[in-house]
Amino acid sequence: MLTQLITATGILALLTLVPGPDMAIVTKRAVSRGRADGLRTVGGIGLGLLLWGTLTVAGLAALLAASAEVYLVVKLAGAAYLGWLGIQALREAGADAPPTDSGTSAKTGADGNAWRTGLVANALNPKIAVFYTGLLPTLAPSGLRPAAGMALLVLVHVLLTLVWLGSYVYVLSRARHFFARPRVRRTLDRVTGVVLIGFGIRVATAAS
Repeated sequence: MLTQLITATGILALLTLVPGPDMAIVTKRAVSRGRADGLRTVGGIGLGLLLWGTLTVAGLAALLAASAEVYLVVKLAGAAYLGWLGIQALREAGADAPPTDSGTSAKTGADGNAWRTGLVANALNPKIAVFYTGLLPTLAPSGLRPAAGMALLVLVHVLLTLVWLGSYVYVLSRARHFFARPRVRRTLDRVTGVVLIGFGIRVATAAS
């Protein structure tokens, strides 16, 4: 069982390291508002993964993954949310609010609470449901009941995500003086905005 768990952890780690919407959202929040806000966003992302994990273990995520209509609704809602975050980043590209010494930012914006931003971005991502219901059963250690095995892997995935994105936020915060430069921040906001809109389009047009 230990060998299976190590193998599963390695696969989940590789998948966690692949850049995606979560990294773009964390980059935007951490750079524009500081380390504390970035870490709260990471926490929200973790909560979103726990939500999907709970639904998966309960068998509800499989129903969503199997329903083309429900999947389409959630997919379009998630795509619209990513697009909205991207538009907000582009709108804030010209704002002037460098991070403070405490690692936070004086800038306020319309993209809302950091916890909510991370949570909603994941809660409206049906790909996680497909990922959990399709992959986790094949990786679950054979020495445990299927539900217990999948629950364990969900916790491993959440932990890996928190460690990876949390470390990423720390690296960004160490370079906050560089990112505080108006030209650098505007450029990064624009790039992040375009990336988020691109992810939104990708999610909307992806085949189920």
